[in-house]
Amino acid sequence: MPSKPGKPAEPSNPGSPSPPPPATPASLTLGAPQRAAAGKRWCEQVTVEFRNTGGSPARSGTVTFATHIIGALGVDWATIRTSQPLPAPIAGGSTRSETYTVCLESWRVPLGMRVETRDVSAVWQ
Repeated sequence: MPSKPGKPAEPSNPGSPSPPPPATPASLTLGAPQRAAAGKRWCEQVTVEFRNTGGSPARSGTVTFATHIIGALGVDWATIRTSQPLPAPIAGGSTRSETYTVCLESWRVPLGMRVETRDVSAVWQ
């Protein structure tokens, strides 16, 4: 005995959008630090570009600067790490630049020496 064809499936409602995919976590990449002199030999202005390639905002975090103390003859005498707050929030898929004043204690940078912030890193949530 021949079987009856089944009932066709109900078409989906073309007017209802499918749910958005889950947002990916924040993922920051940092540009190279752009340095400029500040008014004191133990300070400098450091501009950093933060690019969030994730789908969620970076809501908080810390930026760490590795500042080198350079002698008059170019000898790298020490590297001091300092931290400042991340310029949060940084929306997913966006880029933001921030300029920080990075200073060491004046006694660490005697006359004839200077500072250079060469490395910048960040942690975020």
